[in-house]
Amino acid sequence: MRHVLLATMRAVAVLLAAAGAARAQSGVTIALSANVNTLDPHMSATIGTDLSVLSHIYPALLLRGPDLKLQPALATAWMAESDTVWRIDLVAGARFADGEAIDADTVKWNLERVRDPKLNARIRPWFDPIASVEVISPTSLRIVTSAPYPALPDQLTMFLLLPPQWTQSHHPAAETMSGGRYAVAENIPGDRITLKANPGWWGDKPAFDQVVFRTLPEAASRIAAVKTGEVDLITGIPPSEIAGINASGRATAGAVPSGRSVFIKFNTEVKPLDNRLFRQALNYAVDKQGIADALFAGTATPSTCQLLTPDYFGYNPALQPYPYDPAKAAELLQQSGVPKGTVLQMDVPVGVYLQGQEVTQAVADQLGELGLQVKITEMDFGMYMNKYLKSRTLAQTSLLSHAWPTLDADGELSLLAGTSPYAYYHNPEYDALLAQGRSVVDPAQRRAFYAKATQVFCDDAGVLFLYTQPATFGVSRRVTWHARGDDWVRAWDIDLKK
Repeated sequence: MRHVLLATMRAVAVLLAAAGAARAQSGVTIALSANVNTLDPHMSATIGTDLSVLSHIYPALLLRGPDLKLQPALATAWMAESDTVWRIDLVAGARFADGEAIDADTVKWNLERVRDPKLNARIRPWFDPIASVEVISPTSLRIVTSAPYPALPDQLTMFLLLPPQWTQSHHPAAETMSGGRYAVAENIPGDRITLKANPGWWGDKPAFDQVVFRTLPEAASRIAAVKTGEVDLITGIPPSEIAGINASGRATAGAVPSGRSVFIKFNTEVKPLDNRLFRQALNYAVDKQGIADALFAGTATPSTCQLLTPDYFGYNPALQPYPYDPAKAAELLQQSGVPKGTVLQMDVPVGVYLQGQEVTQAVADQLGELGLQVKITEMDFGMYMNKYLKSRTLAQTSLLSHAWPTLDADGELSLLAGTSPYAYYHNPEYDALLAQGRSVVDPAQRRAFYAKATQVFCDDAGVLFLYTQPATFGVSRRVTWHARGDDWVRAWDIDLKK
């Protein structure tokens, strides 16, 4: 009897293990470095968390693949009928989970919602050039712009569609209604969001029945989780940890170039950051190459006095970094009239930017050598974004980074335009050059305007330029990830190993 019981127990254990393996095969777990701040895709421009998660729930017209090329999604075709008219054709028969149609009327309503001044959508500046939207049929529409907008198809990769009828009676910042590959099964703010495959999804069947996004702000926690197989994909790990993860035999890690520029943001709406000479002094006071070498093992490169990287259309190859020159910094500080001993407040979001706390401490130390006092206030990303965009009480300086998945200067540089809620910076000459760059279609003319705009911003020291951040990642042994440097983290870029 005892042998029979043991055999039965072993058989049950095998069955349970097999069932567990089957469950493991049907799902994938992705670690996020920060909380998802909103479920409304029109109220966020944060790719690595908010929009990455929401892109699983809500449909996009176009996508950009790991090769950074445009791909069809809801849109099957897109074409410029003139300099100011784009025609877009859509998939037929697509619906949200509640049965509401995903058609040309839906696209029009979403574009009008985003452009409504009463909403004050975070992504409104991207679509302000749209003058009107004309529905041709349920599967075709025309978008008319007030001036040429050649980057519009690229920009549409960051535009996700809400269901119009549902939105009018629900709160999309805290609720969802799926029209994408997945629907929300569980949302525990600050801990995890669990998604299940949407049976009414109109595209190809998702590879995974379940996707779990876990919030693990500390890099050490993410690294431990991927080594144990608790999560399948992590991003934003210190470059110094890559070799150790690979040597562990339990996961693999690597890095690819990214389009993300890291900088100290200046709130030029308050003193003394409204002082151009003072801003220039801060740029000369910080050793960017030293920070790149010491904290990133050479995988980061100092920014060339611009927020664009070489991957962007409109990158200005003529610009050079502000050199590390403490004497020049001291001279400019004296000319600025800002006294030594001045206290600068610096807001720092925790767990968002690679080595962010170490970077800000290094910057604070070097500004201290200039005779300034820097008081760092660390906070979670949600609190930081509330200060940044809701209460608009951002400190005089703060750690920030920008990247724009369109890889076009139009999107990246517009974040510092005076009309953008992200700017805290006002320069009419800069704004005019951006408008001119957006108003023409010819690539050579556009490059010329963006070259002037980046030169103006460099000379004006609109931020404290630091470095281009590498895109680092780690994956469990059971999967492979098609690594990308544009911040999107999506389950359909992950494959189970055969």
